[in-house]
Amino acid sequence: MTPFTYARAADASDALRLGTDPGAKYLGGGTNLVDLMRETIERPTVLIDVTGLSSEIEERADGSLLIGAAARNTALAAHRAVRTRYPVLARAVVAGASAQIRNMATVGGNILQRTRCSYFYDDEGSRCNKRSPGQGCDAAEGFNRSHAILGASASCVATHPSDMCVALAALGALVYLQSSNGVRTLPLTDLHRLPEDHPEIETQLEPGELITAVELPALSFGARSTYRKVRDRASYAFALVSVAAALELDGNTVRNVRIALGGVAHKPWRAWKAEEALRGQPATAEKFRAAAEAELADAQPLRDNGFKVELAKRTIVAVLGDLKEMKA
Repeated sequence: MTPFTYARAADASDALRLGTDPGAKYLGGGTNLVDLMRETIERPTVLIDVTGLSSEIEERADGSLLIGAAARNTALAAHRAVRTRYPVLARAVVAGASAQIRNMATVGGNILQRTRCSYFYDDEGSRCNKRSPGQGCDAAEGFNRSHAILGASASCVATHPSDMCVALAALGALVYLQSSNGVRTLPLTDLHRLPEDHPEIETQLEPGELITAVELPALSFGARSTYRKVRDRASYAFALVSVAAALELDGNTVRNVRIALGGVAHKPWRAWKAEEALRGQPATAEKFRAAAEAELADAQPLRDNGFKVELAKRTIVAVLGDLKEMKA
């Protein structure tokens, strides 16, 4: 492990002051970063502990929630407003990891976790453009059963591992960012980048910029939401395909809908095409299937993961069917 120094920040301003070194990394729960340091994938020279940032989950007068970046995943999933108004998020967090990891992991760290692609972690035996730009991507022709079918490129076919982020994408979450230039917000759907020719650049964050909070806008039909994760084993496994969705009905007609997919792309994948195809349509299995077909029309499966295309379609249909039957 590369030698490093450690400092604990009292607040966001202190973190930014301490994080000016080019080799600095912000440390939340450490459930991903410490693993990457052990594998020498990440080699920070300075670790800035940001667990002193806000961990509050604030219910606002307009019905939105403001979630501090240092909030633990366990606290997020257990919060009354999350469980009742955004159950999709509570279920996604619980599906994401063991209880021990959820107790340590922070919201900000979860958003910024890096891919679990085995070729990315294999520093000695595999080529990876995300780890070493210009090296090549062994996953593209290797064992790629768990890899991307949407938005990938010749440079990278890795998937984003977060369950929480899939729910946040469906809910239209906003991410608060702070730097020496001030504070800005980005929709979570815009925060993560697709790989294109530079998979090593994973987000829109500027150097030294820090996530300070996440806002969940008020969503009138958020209570009618759920998350389904399809994986190889019942616990502590990353998604082959996951679906986060919320549904608003007017009788048997879809008034509004939110859908996001996990396990299929380099970023949490908001299913804009499926949503557009469903609004104003009868809430039937046939229409759900047609919407899923529209979303997956551009899928480009690899040798080992063609099954994901049909699996994603069926999971979308099943989740929307469950929401249709759910009491409002």
